[in-house]
Amino acid sequence: MRHQLSRRDALGTLAFAAFGISLNQIANAANQPQIVVDEVRVISWKPPLYHGWPTLTKRQNGELLLVFSGGRESHVCPFGRVELMRSQDDGRTWRWPQVLLDSPIDDRDAGVLETAKGSILVTTFTSLAYADLLAKAEKIPVGSPGAWSDVKFAEWRAVHNRIAAAQRQSEVGTWMIRSTDGGVTWSARYAVPVNSPHGPVQLSDGRVLYAGKELWRKEHRIGVCVSADDGQTWSWQATIPTRPGDRSDDYHELHAVECSDGTLLVHIRNHNAANPGETLQSESSDGGKTWSVPHAIGVWGLPSHLMKLKDGRLLMSYGYRRRPFGNQARLSLDNGKTWGEPLIITNDAHSSDLGYPSTVECQDGSFVTVWYELLQDSPNAQLRQAKWRLKS
Repeated sequence: MRHQLSRRDALGTLAFAAFGISLNQIANAANQPQIVVDEVRVISWKPPLYHGWPTLTKRQNGELLLVFSGGRESHVCPFGRVELMRSQDDGRTWRWPQVLLDSPIDDRDAGVLETAKGSILVTTFTSLAYADLLAKAEKIPVGSPGAWSDVKFAEWRAVHNRIAAAQRQSEVGTWMIRSTDGGVTWSARYAVPVNSPHGPVQLSDGRVLYAGKELWRKEHRIGVCVSADDGQTWSWQATIPTRPGDRSDDYHELHAVECSDGTLLVHIRNHNAANPGETLQSESSDGGKTWSVPHAIGVWGLPSHLMKLKDGRLLMSYGYRRRPFGNQARLSLDNGKTWGEPLIITNDAHSSDLGYPSTVECQDGSFVTVWYELLQDSPNAQLRQAKWRLKS
């Protein structure tokens, strides 16, 4: 049966079209889910310490794993170590953190994945960025504004001098550790080609794909590497092309997801002159062998964590580092071709020192999102968690 628009409907359609609004956009807006946040709370143990850049994942047995850079004094310092917390009740309670990795220098962003075979992969990268802060502090005269205390100097030097200067540079790298017994024991760390905050993802064909950036290497390539042996070894698969006018060096912090139709998506933190502070997206339709030129998706915020829901929809979670500071999520109903309006998880932060949210879907259809945030009443950033639901 052929439907015809009434004169009123036709005039309304023309009016919306004049502003570049289609009927499909109107329909999508009408169907936009709403978010119901049931709880927001701090989940860090030992609040005086700085906790940063977490990643949350759900195991096949339902257990939640949360990894992060803990033991810290500040955003940049020499004390960072990779820690793990567990929850067996969808984030209602969390066990005491376990230190997984504490190298002689700063261990930063931590990602985590349980593979299809049940292995747990944890990623991180090491950095000497704190050394510049120490060198600058040593040039400030005692008693001058900004001068460090004797205690702070002693602590930083004690960590910095755990190894000789000649050894420090060899400690800089992008790393992974692996467990095949549920996290009871762990391998020694081993080098992997790239890093990204939230780590690799499992593909349906059995491969594990890691989208990221080469750090501490000459080329600083942006792309994907793959593992065919459950994360034990990795090979470079493809470089993601650079958008005309962009510098690939201004692409950072990638994360990937496999869509229901087999398409692979990668989100990229962008700091180029075009679309600064936005998330760019690249797609692959051949299993990651080739990738499209990154393009804007209309989302200001970064970095993005991607996941596929049980019903096939995609969810991206990201930090929103301008007022009102907080964390947001968006849904895609068409395998990443378009993304819906922002779902506000939080908007009550007092500074932009926050973000890196990652999300898991619970058995009952609710969600748990965890991020780090510098709270107004805390000297250091804490891990904060929201439990929330979608309400259509």
